[in-house]
Amino acid sequence: MLLTGTVVVDAETAVADGAVVTDGDRIAAVGEREALVEQYADHERRDHDIVAPGLVGAHVHSVQSLGRGIADDTELLDWLFESVLPMEAGLDREGMRVAAELGYLECLASGTTTVVDHLSVHHADAAFEAAGETGIRARMGKVLMDTASPDGLEEATDAGLAESERLIREYHGAFDDRVRYAVTPRFAVTCSEACLRGARDLADAYDGVRIHTHASENRDEIETVEDRTGMRNVHWLDEVGLTGEDVVLAHCVWTDETEREVLAETGTHVTHCPSSNMKLASGIAPIEDYLERGINVALGNDGPPCNNTLDAFTEMRQASLLGKVDSLDPTAVPAETVFEMATRNGAEAAGFERVGELREGWAADLVCLDADGARSTPIHDVHSHLVYAAHGDDVALTMVDGEVRYEDGDYPGFDAAATLASAREYAAEL
Repeated sequence: MLLTGTVVVDAETAVADGAVVTDGDRIAAVGEREALVEQYADHERRDHDIVAPGLVGAHVHSVQSLGRGIADDTELLDWLFESVLPMEAGLDREGMRVAAELGYLECLASGTTTVVDHLSVHHADAAFEAAGETGIRARMGKVLMDTASPDGLEEATDAGLAESERLIREYHGAFDDRVRYAVTPRFAVTCSEACLRGARDLADAYDGVRIHTHASENRDEIETVEDRTGMRNVHWLDEVGLTGEDVVLAHCVWTDETEREVLAETGTHVTHCPSSNMKLASGIAPIEDYLERGINVALGNDGPPCNNTLDAFTEMRQASLLGKVDSLDPTAVPAETVFEMATRNGAEAAGFERVGELREGWAADLVCLDADGARSTPIHDVHSHLVYAAHGDDVALTMVDGEVRYEDGDYPGFDAAATLASAREYAAEL
């Protein structure tokens, strides 16, 4: 396929009158429109205003999609234990499939092509199947919770790890290696030491498997972990093996100097979730400090009940503005930095090579935006537009592995109307 427009190659480079050519699941060429139109005249063509790398949601909860709006204006641990976790416990297998599909459809329609997805304790198969059917790229895993957890979600340590191993064997590398596994403890509050150490052992036993969990999101969480272990959160995770280049820690809002040193020294990835952190009044993650230390910082929406949207463009804007307010410096967290967090940094956290930039030989994961309305006129700088002005609604086409997964309100090969109808039914029951 031949796609034309202003081509955003990466966080620094754009081709004003450019084109991208895809061949199978790869990008065959990136360059000036006139030359590529002539060279690839036999290719199916799509003309848009902007062609950009697909965005990466490096921490999402797709299966919480049916809970959008159920627990607004609530403190984190109350929000979690009184509303969101009971909702997860109430979902059967079909409900979990519908919830995951709904989340992935929202992501694809708003320009996210890759997710790092934190599922739930039960029915993880349904979410893996949803990822396969919708065509999204995903690093995902079932949740582990073996202590201090609500009824319906707490499970025996060995049972949870055994189920995780079964899922690794069945789905890690599935769907043409578009879906990969992450061992996924919920967070230190609901996981025993045996569970956390078991997560590390399991990840080490299988090539390419990662670890994904929450860390230091809220001060009450940190106090709970410190009371139980005598350590601050990141030090405890480091003690049990949950730091390193194969680990993605969501949030990391409340870390001290020594914890940040651990994150940097171990190469642990951090996912910044600004909208969620603001809505739950968790605090402001020190992402500028993380980036200056060489820590890879990605960007995530978190879940619909604590954000209300999975629009990654909204998250980019929030990340930049919040960083400026935090530092009282208008030059902080500029558009290019945030765009890199939402693309290449996210792909690195997710562990996908050759994803997050538009380059020859890289995966054909991209989005096309139309920019012909008042909000898009004029565009002096395309990176500025994407971070500060664009919305997910501007996305006209989303491609993953060379397949069009969303175009002008339709999801080729997928019955989105059926998912939306089922989602309304399940939401009413919940």
